[in-house]
Amino acid sequence: MIKSLFGYANTTKSIAKSGGWNIYDDKFKIASSDEYGNALLPVDKFDPNLSELEIPSPGFPPSHKLIKSAKNLISEYDYFRNSTPKSIWISGTNGKTTTTKMTEHLLRDRGAIMGGNVGIALGDLVGKKAKIWILETSSFTIHYTKFTSPDIYALLPISDDHISWHGSAKEYENAKLKPLSMMREGSVAIVPKCYEKIKSHAKIIGYEDEIDLANKFNIDIGRIDFRVPFLMDAIMALCIESIIFSRCSIDLLNKFIIEPHKLEELKDAKGRLWVNDTKATNIDATLQALARYEGSKIHIILGGDDKGVSIEKVVATAAKQGATIYAIGSNCDDIEKMSYKFGAKVFNAKELYNAVNLIDKMMEKDDVALLSPACASLDQFSSYAHRGDKFKEFIAKII
Repeated sequence: MIKSLFGYANTTKSIAKSGGWNIYDDKFKIASSDEYGNALLPVDKFDPNLSELEIPSPGFPPSHKLIKSAKNLISEYDYFRNSTPKSIWISGTNGKTTTTKMTEHLLRDRGAIMGGNVGIALGDLVGKKAKIWILETSSFTIHYTKFTSPDIYALLPISDDHISWHGSAKEYENAKLKPLSMMREGSVAIVPKCYEKIKSHAKIIGYEDEIDLANKFNIDIGRIDFRVPFLMDAIMALCIESIIFSRCSIDLLNKFIIEPHKLEELKDAKGRLWVNDTKATNIDATLQALARYEGSKIHIILGGDDKGVSIEKVVATAAKQGATIYAIGSNCDDIEKMSYKFGAKVFNAKELYNAVNLIDKMMEKDDVALLSPACASLDQFSSYAHRGDKFKEFIAKII
């Protein structure tokens, strides 16, 4: 019988190093092999009757014909369940990466290592002999997971996202909540208060907001250097540390450096403030960015691949704050129409380069220029990081 991998990306490549796999990907047009002796095959070569196991790259949507025809589908989390040490899954709509990195920062001296969506792929984590895995966990991976569950599940707030992948907002929410039904006695879940009554074998701790969560763990919020939107991430990381080791290392946490592309503040040659928040690929992240700079005159760049979610709420909020909107990406025409609806000043820039040039001409000394698109980037860029790098490149050319 055959073992099958769907997609040839970071997750599946780490698994493929063991050899003996058939790997199917839309980009493979003819049969070939890789350095590990795996067969690289076109999608139409997959025979579900000959495959005993299928593991998809997390980005493969349920609508893909490989997924629909698979009979023995599991996630990479399932595949490595017998090799997994104590595990922490961190999920939610925004803040997953920052919370995961903060948690590793706090627990590194206790043998913890991060992986999943960020850091090391699971296939490579196995050889690290770490005592704790801290896994940034996407709704995609959870969707395909059937057998394994975390020792600690930290769920940050949820808002609509990835609707085109899951099919509906409810299915996206269901994926985020799925681990609760699979967790064992002795495990712990930290979840938004609206989910605290969900039936689970885990001990569930519900929270209303940052202050409520800090109070539940006796964390002195005044000692934390981070502010919204990073405050929730910081408190969640401290809660995880408290659950495992009964300590809250706030001084150590305050030494953590926020990753690039998330509310990254820059100054141009004229001394004006530009903010690279390209990682804001959904509504909630952009609303947090707008709240952070409320009171300033904002020039906001919106648009891209909206993943099936209307960003009307963002446009309405920007209009209410008096922001000028610069629309880019595949939904730029829709954003222009929404802006007119809410009485916002709008420029249909279509592309990022044009938006930066327009802002350069319009922006006053104390204004804030904000790239916080509320959309994914793949309609015009290879990644959100590529979009952010181009943004910084264009700013650097301003004289």
